[in-house]
Amino acid sequence: MTSITPLASAEVSGANRIAFIQSCWHRDIVDQCRDSFLSEIQTLCQYEVDLFEVPGAFEIPLHAKRLAQSGKYLAIVAAGLVVDGGIYRHEFVARSVIDGLMQVQLEQDTPVFSVVLTPHHFHANDEHQQFFREHFVLKGAEAAQACAATIQQFAALVG
Repeated sequence: MTSITPLASAEVSGANRIAFIQSCWHRDIVDQCRDSFLSEIQTLCQYEVDLFEVPGAFEIPLHAKRLAQSGKYLAIVAAGLVVDGGIYRHEFVARSVIDGLMQVQLEQDTPVFSVVLTPHHFHANDEHQQFFREHFVLKGAEAAQACAATIQQFAALVG
């Protein structure tokens, strides 16, 4: 008995969609990643991008899993900024999110790209916020490049 994975299902159905999930914490910074990703992906390929928002980074992996299970997406991109200063230590949250995203891609056979960043020291001053806004622009473009290249490589494997 052959089972069809969500990625294979998306490829067979001719899907040309990418899901982009972002957390809403530090939205002014994370939005830079989304905008940069959308701009770069449009120059690289003709895929449609569906945008999704979740409250915080901790909610990203489950949302990614549900999207992967739908079979509608060739790839999923996740963006968020996890900073120290809340109830949880940022290392705990960041590790949980990254491990969850890896688990989704391996279990669902759908590429998942992470732009969930965890700075060692983040201060809510203008200088740090500007630095991370600019850094997320770079990371959004890099995620688009990796996403487009991976989809192309997977398509070549299918034949």
